[in-house]
Amino acid sequence: MDSIDFYYFSGTGNTLLIAQRVAEVFKRRGFNVTLKRMECANQPLIIDKEHLVGLAFPVAGSTYPFVWDFINALPDVSGTKIFMVDTFAGYSKGIVGPLKKVLMKKGYETIGAKEIIMPSNIFYICSERTNSGIIKKGLKTAEEYAEEIISGASRWGRVSFLSDFIYFCFRQIVRRMWFGGWHQRLFGFKVNKVKCTKCGVCVQSCPVRNIRMEEFPVFGAKCNFCLRCVSLCPPKAIPCKFNYKGKTYTAARPGLMEQMNISEGPISQTETFTGT
Repeated sequence: MDSIDFYYFSGTGNTLLIAQRVAEVFKRRGFNVTLKRMECANQPLIIDKEHLVGLAFPVAGSTYPFVWDFINALPDVSGTKIFMVDTFAGYSKGIVGPLKKVLMKKGYETIGAKEIIMPSNIFYICSERTNSGIIKKGLKTAEEYAEEIISGASRWGRVSFLSDFIYFCFRQIVRRMWFGGWHQRLFGFKVNKVKCTKCGVCVQSCPVRNIRMEEFPVFGAKCNFCLRCVSLCPPKAIPCKFNYKGKTYTAARPGLMEQMNISEGPISQTETFTGT
């Protein structure tokens, strides 16, 4: 397979950096790689079954409900090869095994899974110097992983009981809590009207269309807490309640908005994947 469709979701930029580095290695080795944002995928989801498929996303135990909706919407195939890479800063055990089960049931051949440590974008934000070192190591790991896929040395880890248990807790408890009214009211974002310039970046960038523009941006009740709006807001007008001293993190500023095809101004009419 000399063509790769690489679907990714990135909140604050970590996963985008990793996906770009993996794609760069593939391209240097003669592959035709197309990076595709998960939230811009057409509905119903259609893939080229003759291409190698890649998935990249952030995790925290498991991954965002929106990403799981995308994965569950992947069409059934017969032997299409697929690989995954995720980024995390703390603990990640509820994704590799459960995801392998889902994909194998759909008919995919799972050829590689890699989890890469990147800077934390939640709770405590490290210094720029510390984060730069973490990013450098993460990008090196991404390069090595891409070479493993090309050489056939990559592997997808076994499914463990712990992985299944964490996934079960996420699906049955965390997800329901996530979209419970109290959780959205307690942790949901509100714009600082004094700082807000009404640029519309938050509205454009939300992967699940949870933000609408009235006099000022208004947040709905289906936030996935990916922190993209917090991270990309030019005047830093969206405070994060669960980050120490309100600090924010962005992996690829400046230029992250352009790399994600996000611009200031009116909402684009691009068809987006919103899950089920």
